[in-house]
Amino acid sequence: MALDQSFVGRTYPPTPAYEVGREKIREFAEAIGDPNPAYRDPEAAKALGHPDVVAPPTFPIVISMPAADQVVYDPALGLDWSRVVHGDQRFNHERPMRPGDRVEAVVTVDSIKTFAGNDMITLVTVMSTVEGELISTARALLVARAESADEKSEGRS
Repeated sequence: MALDQSFVGRTYPPTPAYEVGREKIREFAEAIGDPNPAYRDPEAAKALGHPDVVAPPTFPIVISMPAADQVVYDPALGLDWSRVVHGDQRFNHERPMRPGDRVEAVVTVDSIKTFAGNDMITLVTVMSTVEGELISTARALLVARAESADEKSEGRS
């Protein structure tokens, strides 16, 4: 079943503020295996011109994913999450996230397309401090795979 095109342009409410912390930054850097000292050592970050440690460039996924969940789990959209694969993820940063940032995310459905029976939905998530400073914008492509011929013949979905 094709996704509801009327969702294109729909914007969801801001997420609750997420407070970025040094330990969360360190844990994320460890999880992705990035040894950059600017993610752990305030002095190393200051030597690079930052006021404190900074988050890795992909850290905003921690904030953008819960925002995207508002769309993904909206029953009116008709997205079958069991068929979804992550097609693409991009970030455009104004500056790195750093400890003390309180970040809200607002997600908008940018586009919905169907190609070869696959539904593709693009989400744009704008992440700003609670004071209104833009930090990062995420663009994610989710693909809901079409049923295979075998699944159709077996009556599965």
